[in-house]
Amino acid sequence: MKLSLFSLLSLAIAMGSYSSTSMAQDLQQDLIKKGEYLSNAGDCVACHTSENGEKFAGGRAVDSPFGPIYSTNITPSKTAGIGNYTYEEFEQSLRHGIRADGAFLYPAMPYPSYQKITDEDTKAMYAYFMHGVKAVDVEATETSLSFPFNQRWGIRFWDWVATDDGAFVADPKQSEEHNRGAYLVQGLGHCGSCHTPRGIIYQEKSYDHANKSFLSGADIGIWHAPSLRAGNNTNLEHWSVQDLMDYFSTGRNYYSAVAGEMTDVIQYSLSHLTKDDLHAMAIYLKSQSGQKSAKSEDTSAPGNTTKLLNSAKVDINSGARLYLDNCNACHFTDGAGAPHVFPQLDDNSLVNAENPDGLIHIILAGARLPSTTNAPEAIEMPGFGWRLNDKEVATLATFVRQSWRNNATKVDADEVKEIRQTISSEVLNKSAPQVY
Repeated sequence: MKLSLFSLLSLAIAMGSYSSTSMAQDLQQDLIKKGEYLSNAGDCVACHTSENGEKFAGGRAVDSPFGPIYSTNITPSKTAGIGNYTYEEFEQSLRHGIRADGAFLYPAMPYPSYQKITDEDTKAMYAYFMHGVKAVDVEATETSLSFPFNQRWGIRFWDWVATDDGAFVADPKQSEEHNRGAYLVQGLGHCGSCHTPRGIIYQEKSYDHANKSFLSGADIGIWHAPSLRAGNNTNLEHWSVQDLMDYFSTGRNYYSAVAGEMTDVIQYSLSHLTKDDLHAMAIYLKSQSGQKSAKSEDTSAPGNTTKLLNSAKVDINSGARLYLDNCNACHFTDGAGAPHVFPQLDDNSLVNAENPDGLIHIILAGARLPSTTNAPEAIEMPGFGWRLNDKEVATLATFVRQSWRNNATKVDADEVKEIRQTISSEVLNKSAPQVY
């Protein structure tokens, strides 16, 4: 069959049009995929998904000194989410904490850090949330704080004082990889939200490494968020770049294992990043020096504790006996644990935290490592709240906090009682033997 010149031209035009459409669709899919990756880097799913709830549908409570702040629905639902947001409204919400209706978001949303996200990345995230996320038409629980904290207009003044409203600026003296790590840590990763101490109006004391308070450690509720400054004269100085990468991707490394709020960060965010990005973050953190916390100068202390425990000649009600009965099987008499399995208790940041509540919580309720691609085993530490009373837990915690190279304060039974009351009986009894 012969085709006329007109037919050939029509066919060529149609094929060209199809090719252009296909290319545009591919570019859109690439943008959506990039936005998904960036949302993982920003840990959006952990905060905006409630327990057993739909992804990104909100409703998860974020504890604050002023009461619980509930995350919003950020699915493309036009009735319950952000489906009606223009790009400009999305950008204002993400980077400046201002909703489409003009109301101010509470800074539980880490927009002071997200201000550093580039325009290019912001557009990719918009594409993902509008076209790559399932719409969920369910209203999230509304935040209802008491007066005066329910007056959102007042946040405008907090923003003026507490944020620096600055985009990320690369350091020309540093490598491209170093700057990539700085961008992820300071911006999307918003690591400072937990690991930087806060000032009198609960603002982060610094949003970048221009000030050595940045990432120098802080308390989040009962949990201690240790210093992430891993350069010279810091507690993480002995961690290598690979140790940091292992921790980010699996929640465990040669020295330590994740606990508390950081578990979700590993599970839903850091474990999904590429090796290149994790390496860049580690390189950046290793460049940050700091002031090491004071520790015991007695170099014989680690050996003394190990010798005591190995002798097994300990009083029946002592901390040493409680340690041998409950902890020794996994953490051993030298407190070194097992690399990449059980965390080291000797010189452990959580153990030595000024506030012992996190350690108490773990002894009572146990802990569970996240299951990630590179470490799928969800190893679980049992809780001992079902068989140890408050005095025994206090004695055990004090022993751990004052053994080997650890040099922290004693724990009182009243502190244990207070933490126990915040844990459900179901969780406390989870590790108890079952009688049938």
